[in-house]
Amino acid sequence: MRDTEEHPIDSLGDWKRTHDCGGLRAEDIGNRALLMGWVNSRRDMGNLIFIDLRDREGITQIVFDPQEDEESHHRARVLRNEWVVAVRGRVSPRLTGQENAKLPTGAVELKVTDLRILNRTETPPFQVDGAVDGSENLRLKYRYLELRRKKVFDNFRRRHQMTALVRDHLNRHGFIEVETPFLTKSTPEGARDYLVPSRVHKGLFYALPQSPQLFKQLLMISGFDRYYQIARCFRDEDLRADRQPEFTQVDIEMSFADEKTVMNIIEELMAELFEKILGITLPLPIPRMEYREAMERFGTDRPDLRFSMEIKDITDLAEVSDFKVFKSAAQSGGVVKAIKIDGGGPVFSRKSLDELSRLVTDWGAKGLAWAKVTEQSWQSSLDKFFSVETKKAVNTRLATAPEDLILFIADQPRIALSVMGMLRLELAARLKLIHKDHYAPVWVTKFPLLEYSEESGGLEAVHHPFTSPLEDDIPLLQDRPEQARARAYDIVLNGSEIGGGSVRIHSLALQQEMFKLLGISKEAADIKFGFFLEALKYGAPPHAGIALGFDRLVAIFSGVDSIREVIAFPKTQSAACPLTDAPSKVEEAQLKELGLCLTKMTVD
Repeated sequence: MRDTEEHPIDSLGDWKRTHDCGGLRAEDIGNRALLMGWVNSRRDMGNLIFIDLRDREGITQIVFDPQEDEESHHRARVLRNEWVVAVRGRVSPRLTGQENAKLPTGAVELKVTDLRILNRTETPPFQVDGAVDGSENLRLKYRYLELRRKKVFDNFRRRHQMTALVRDHLNRHGFIEVETPFLTKSTPEGARDYLVPSRVHKGLFYALPQSPQLFKQLLMISGFDRYYQIARCFRDEDLRADRQPEFTQVDIEMSFADEKTVMNIIEELMAELFEKILGITLPLPIPRMEYREAMERFGTDRPDLRFSMEIKDITDLAEVSDFKVFKSAAQSGGVVKAIKIDGGGPVFSRKSLDELSRLVTDWGAKGLAWAKVTEQSWQSSLDKFFSVETKKAVNTRLATAPEDLILFIADQPRIALSVMGMLRLELAARLKLIHKDHYAPVWVTKFPLLEYSEESGGLEAVHHPFTSPLEDDIPLLQDRPEQARARAYDIVLNGSEIGGGSVRIHSLALQQEMFKLLGISKEAADIKFGFFLEALKYGAPPHAGIALGFDRLVAIFSGVDSIREVIAFPKTQSAACPLTDAPSKVEEAQLKELGLCLTKMTVD
């Protein structure tokens, strides 16, 4: 917008800020101050004009009084929200009874003797201060306006503090920070790569790294011993609240280390973050739970331990009942799982139980059965199919009391556990059992090394193909590889995986055997990983590492549900950027220079 005679834009000149907008206190009364910021609100009382001036540090009340400076008072009449101004004046006490205890600056105000209008603004597309009144897409389009909100900015101040603490902690423990390439080779690591065409080598492509996995292992082979990086990573995958196409992880690798060494470093780091960011003492050591136990008790390898409501197996008891659905499942290799809701009988109506039943069928289960526990028996259609003794046995196993509610799912083990895990979280949300200011970390260990993929018709790595099997399970690789367990470990916080790591394979022979199990031929392995296999020939030390999902960790510490809230310029769930309108078309000349040609189908 051009300058005009009516509302001129002033230069900053030799003006220098003396304070930020959150810095003035009662002890500053009588002093001169010079503040700069955005007009947060304006109240014209006729003789007096009040402005709340805002910057990232807070708000100060500004007073334009013609008795202090008539020209500034006159010019202040045109000020509007989000105009950028500089004011100079005298710090004064607020009138008795007009103090604002909610603001750190609430005991004082600045009486202006000089005003400079540094810039004006168009009417913002949504209210910057106050309630969120715009759609997410609109707020992302004008993200620079939303970032002015104190609550939003505080997330990034917290992120900055956490980044500094991570670096300081790892530096103190002998780690060195090393940057690894963004333009690298496409290697299969579980998700689709983002590809970058080469202009110099036409027809060839770089890939943006899904993680620095191979480079950090190469650094261990290089003798760097302890490495870390606040690494940017890229994955072309379907998005959700805790996923972005580009994200940040704290990448760590250690030589001559095992699971315990890595976990101890991370636990100390987590304790420091909890203490210095949240003011919470985190009890150490963090509890450990094997993968199989996590699945059996909570139906997920990311258990939320802020509430109990554990899954119980009653397959043996269901098998002796007369209920055909349960009996058939038990006799055909399936399972019957149950979960108890304390006092849930009176809480859940038939309508709400029908809603839950529809949910579990949407999730893939065959159905949901229920029983309300009474003093004498069960209030349920199942009641007549279970003997008195069997009902007592079920009640005993689930430790029920009158008015409790039992929910049952009968299905194949994987489906029954998975759906029960999702149902457990749904019940906790409905019953308001989850509190964001409670924190329950847990290590999940000894994951399966491999799993069968229906899509490929073969085995695939549960973590990645460089994860070492448990030493006791190495013999299983010959004839029962799907039973082998990995030296892998995830750290889970409040039901979210915030980090995953493993002891790596440092033996060339074992790495080649792993590729063979994954159906990667020697020729394919040489093409994809030849440089890494070559490096393993030259004295690779035993090494282990972990990557912490930093965006997710900051989101949990900030009490927000989506990592988009703690990323300065995030993408939408369709991987688009409303702010820059990316992705976008490029000029034909650029494509020609790269030796590329788009087909009509691609453009459409």
